[in-house]
Amino acid sequence: MNKDIIKFIRKNYEMTQREFARVVNCSFALIALVEVGKRNVSKDLENKIRQSFNLDDQDIASITSIMTEITKGIPPFM
Repeated sequence: MNKDIIKFIRKNYEMTQREFARVVNCSFALIALVEVGKRNVSKDLENKIRQSFNLDDQDIASITSIMTEITKGIPPFM
């Protein structure tokens, strides 16, 4: 899982970074830093996100595929 997937999940649920952090049970600062690339996604954070949103490997693969299709030839929207 990377910062773009986290941002995609958050935006898909129409959540602010603060709301997302509350659901995932981590700090808002961590989410903000991850999304701008100043912190890496730890295994702990990934597990919290997977549990909070009930995501498995297939879900993450689907999100990755959707993101790839969206960004083909289009400037990033995130």
